Amino acid sequence: MNALTTLAEETQNPLLPPIPELVIGLIAFAIVFFFFAKKLLPNINRVLDERRAAIEGGMEEAEARKAEAQQVLEDYRAQLADARHEAARLRQEAQEQGAALIAEMRAEGQRQREEIIAAGHAQIEADRKQAAQTLRQDVGKLATDLAGKLVGESLEDVARQSRVIDRFLDELETKADAAAETKAEAGR
Repeated sequence: MNALTTLAEETQNPLLPPIPELVIGLIAFAIVFFFFAKKLLPNINRVLDERRAAIEGGMEEAEARKAEAQQVLEDYRAQLADARHEAARLRQEAQEQGAALIAEMRAEGQRQREEIIAAGHAQIEADRKQAAQTLRQDVGKLATDLAGKLVGESLEDVARQSRVIDRFLDELETKADAAAETKAEAGR
């Protein structure tokens, strides 16, 4: 019985498969391995290589695009800086032109004011001369009428009247001018 039990135990040992099964398993493994090695493994390697190349190419393209984007950003920043400098220059130029225009307008206003003042002085002088002439005539007429009433005769010689009156008024003006100069010198 011992031999039978030992034999039974040997056939039933799960760690040692029967040899025909082992040979069939090895042949099936070799066929599957050969199929994988010849057909599937090159396709898998090719797909992996393509994927690796695509990833590396994508990374290189991403780096290139990143560098290009950085260059474009630097260009835009340079253009923005140039635009800011140009705007500052234009603003400065406009301020200078504005200041020049204001100075020009002030000078024009000053010139016009001086012209108006000169015209006013000329008009005042003309009015003063006309008033003095009218006043001389009126004073002369009144003086002649008064002298005629005092003398009792009419003094109708107009030419003589005019000369006497003009001489009298000129003497008064000369005395008034001399008095004004004396006052001006005393005030200094």
